[in-house]
Amino acid sequence: MNYLDSLKQIKDNINKVIVGKEKSIELLLVALLAEGHVLLEDVPGVGKTLLAKSLARSIGGEFKRVQFTPDLLPADITGFNVYNQKTNDFNFKKGPIVTNILLADEINRTIPRTQASLLESMQEQQITIDGETIVLPEPFLVIATQNPIELEGTYPLPEAQLDRFIIKTDIGYPEKEEEIFILDRFQKEEPLELLSKVIEPEYIVQMQKNRREINIANKIKEFIIDITRRTRTHNSLEYGASPRASLDFMKASQALAMLRGRDYVLPDDIKELAAPVLSHRLVLAKASQLREDNLKTTDIVKEILNNIEVPVIN
Repeated sequence: MNYLDSLKQIKDNINKVIVGKEKSIELLLVALLAEGHVLLEDVPGVGKTLLAKSLARSIGGEFKRVQFTPDLLPADITGFNVYNQKTNDFNFKKGPIVTNILLADEINRTIPRTQASLLESMQEQQITIDGETIVLPEPFLVIATQNPIELEGTYPLPEAQLDRFIIKTDIGYPEKEEEIFILDRFQKEEPLELLSKVIEPEYIVQMQKNRREINIANKIKEFIIDITRRTRTHNSLEYGASPRASLDFMKASQALAMLRGRDYVLPDDIKELAAPVLSHRLVLAKASQLREDNLKTTDIVKEILNNIEVPVIN
């Protein structure tokens, strides 16, 4: 079984539960292959939890879900040491973060201190409890969700936290025909309950290692850097993309090429991923926030792409 066949099996398996969201599924797999994390910003009820569970079942990985609330503490996520009187020692009670796929539901509803408890795990795939380092399972993917229509009682993610997500995307409402199909599919059974794994988690780890070998020409690397550097000097932005964003951009483009069955990255891969990889990392200048045309960072990314020379790869 080659990698392309395996990835197609994962997508087909998820499609048994999720209807008509090829782009969202593909970006989720890009993040997984690139060893990154995903921020899903969408309204309730469009299938965010279902998508995360379907991916976990497809790869045979362990899935945990945490509902983020204002009273949630860092230890509720990472775990804590409990004193055992019989052994006169401390035992580690692991938190939900010790898993393969963690769904951080409504992450912006908890306090910044608890949000920050995810930083080490997302960057270094480990947690530190009372000075002891605990390595997290492989593969490890955080899928965080936030509701864009509710602001009361929320704590916006700081730039440092947003920069840890390789991709930000949404799912969106289904088309009419797709929604009818959803009703038909869920009328008599629960498709998720029937879903079984199609590969082992260890095989995902191997694919992640092979993703690093996907060829990316120097011209493509320069293309990535040219795009990110233009965000740093754009008049409408207070802050542009960081060097971490450039690195994530490269990893994501390699993952997308792998997903498309290629061992090399094309300029079209860069153009397709620019908005999902960069838009959430950009901060609008104060004057831009007050504009009547409701300027968004995705608009700026599109503008940059329209005004930059695309390299020709022989």
